[in-house]
Amino acid sequence: MKQKWAVVFITVVCLVFSFQLLSAGKQEAGPEGSVVIFHAGSLAVPFEEMEKRFEAMHPDIDILREAAGSQKCARMITDVGKPCDIMASADYKVIDKLLIPGFAGWNIRFATNQLVLCYTETSRYAEEVNEDNWYEILKRPGVVWGHSDPNLDPCGYRSLMVLQLAERYHGVRGLYDSLIANRPDSNIRPKSVELISLLQTGNMDYAWEYRSVAVQHDLNFVTLPDEVNLGSYRFDDLYDTAVVTVTGKEPDTFMEIRGKSVTYGVTLVKGAPNPDAAVLFLEYLLDPEGGLKVLKEMGQPPFVPARVPSDEMKGILPDSLKALVEVKD
Repeated sequence: MKQKWAVVFITVVCLVFSFQLLSAGKQEAGPEGSVVIFHAGSLAVPFEEMEKRFEAMHPDIDILREAAGSQKCARMITDVGKPCDIMASADYKVIDKLLIPGFAGWNIRFATNQLVLCYTETSRYAEEVNEDNWYEILKRPGVVWGHSDPNLDPCGYRSLMVLQLAERYHGVRGLYDSLIANRPDSNIRPKSVELISLLQTGNMDYAWEYRSVAVQHDLNFVTLPDEVNLGSYRFDDLYDTAVVTVTGKEPDTFMEIRGKSVTYGVTLVKGAPNPDAAVLFLEYLLDPEGGLKVLKEMGQPPFVPARVPSDEMKGILPDSLKALVEVKD
């Protein structure tokens, strides 16, 4: 009888110990579940790679990405109310203007870029286009060129800014209007990456893209002077002279966008369905040996460290992100 009770006692102790181990494991388990990210189309390739590397490190987290023009991403949050954890914009000002303060509290700038004119070997006049004559070629009859929708995608209004800046830089009066006259509205697409297939299939000769996108898709491209390409903060005062009007936050309203060097921004959306896992991804994105390294590998210069404009904004960031950013306007 004593031996039987001894066996029962040992069994109970083992069960209790096992339950404690299971409970401890649950308490120590990290974030899990899905993280929904809306991001600019120009981030599709690097974010795909980040998704693979991050999920390998955190197999309990599933990154769900949706790429679109940055303004469209913002409106999916503000107008449509689609659930979203993180938004990454090709223009940090889209977050400032459309999401803060109602839908986001802060905005981290993490990368830059510049605009280039992309083409392929089959494009008309591909053998002669260069940084000195590209605008003359775009005016030629039969040349098909385009850009993304300024109302949906920052690359769209930046393309128009580049044309304005080129008119001043080259001193050709009326250049902007003459170029637009040779670009029908049918050559405007919702986001810049949609133009790539048109180039590759020969249905378009030239398209405005970010340099990183051109590199990632092995496209030929014309590099423009810093005074024109929106790629250098040293010329922000000059870029500011270029202005494009786009649709506003409310229906039937409009707002002016002034030129500034290309700067990407990212934020955690208020009411995010999975904030803990989302912040963990943001830690990876902003890590110089993580997401920022991926951007650099794929031809897009990151800010190392990433930036916020004020001590006040840094103070409201999740604690784990504060060490990954600096205050720099």
